[in-house]
Amino acid sequence: MKRRNCYNPRVEPRIITENEWLIVLDKPAGLIVHSDGRTVEPSLADWLLTKWPALTGVGEAWLSPQGESIPRPGIVHRLDRTTSGVMIVAKTQEAWEYLRGEFKARRVEKIYRTLVHGFMEQQSGRIVAEIDKGGTPKRWFAKDTDESDVRAAITDWKILERRDGLTYIEAMPRTGRTHQLRVHFAHIGHSIVGDHIYAEGKPDFGFKRVMLHAYSISFALPDGEKVSYTAPLSREFGA
Repeated sequence: MKRRNCYNPRVEPRIITENEWLIVLDKPAGLIVHSDGRTVEPSLADWLLTKWPALTGVGEAWLSPQGESIPRPGIVHRLDRTTSGVMIVAKTQEAWEYLRGEFKARRVEKIYRTLVHGFMEQQSGRIVAEIDKGGTPKRWFAKDTDESDVRAAITDWKILERRDGLTYIEAMPRTGRTHQLRVHFAHIGHSIVGDHIYAEGKPDFGFKRVMLHAYSISFALPDGEKVSYTAPLSREFGA
């Protein structure tokens, strides 16, 4: 499949900050991070290579189910197409390897903001559930387990506000599984508003997207300095 470096200006990311070894971005909802190997569409990876050609070869490619090598220039972590918010991109291989190690060691703190269906009664809590894939058609689902299980996915959360039949919460994933927050909140009966997969059949209250935003990310630099970056909330969240 022939590809080209391109991006859609309508959903162009915003640069939060940049230095000699990383770029911090605010990714808009609707923009895929990299190709899924099945369709040709503008991606964050395309945009990065357009802006920073030197990122070519930084990081590692992804092998699609179709056997195609998909470039992921400097991309250390990803957000779903429908999720907006802060992302970090490494500008050098050394930076990529360091940041990848910090993610694997769970030393990177991520905070999300989201709107979920229903009133959550407790003020805070922790979800511990393995995430697996199955069914027809196949999709991710959660199974209760405990923290001693190496396959456990863990999400901490706290309520920020209850409004109009919804709960506005802050979520802190302690692991990084595919669709973790979307699957976890659906699992406890409070699916994320606007999620066409895990909140199927529920009202979207007029929202045109999955109401999930990567609000902040914090981690230590190689010299030990702790840094934190924030992507402001959009008007959809009442910001």
